[in-house]
Amino acid sequence: MKTIEDRADVYKLVTTFYAKVRADALLGPIFNHHLTDEQWPPHLDKLTDFWVTNLFGEACFKGNPSQAHQKVDNYLNHKMAQHHFTQWLELWFKTIDSLFVGEHANRAKEASKRMAMGQLANVCRTREQL
Repeated sequence: MKTIEDRADVYKLVTTFYAKVRADALLGPIFNHHLTDEQWPPHLDKLTDFWVTNLFGEACFKGNPSQAHQKVDNYLNHKMAQHHFTQWLELWFKTIDSLFVGEHANRAKEASKRMAMGQLANVCRTREQL
């Protein structure tokens, strides 16, 4: 097992993880509805940028995850729930643990937990305003 050291490692993590997400019974239909096969490669690059920014502090990500999650919640008729985020986190942790160890692997896990809780809270707040 190796540590996450550079963009290539992050890309490997992201692509391996999202292959699992796309095949997952709960998450796959949601993600596959929003992205065509042709849209996945640039999206994976963007997600790699996101994690490079989070893990290494390189300012390469441009985007709005909250806005993206809101679109997904709208698609789900405002039924995005804890179990969606729990499944995402479980797959993320398993993917990290299957590929990497060390400080950046642990940082990716901790950051993902904070983000999942924050995104779920944002979705719930938005629903209250509807």
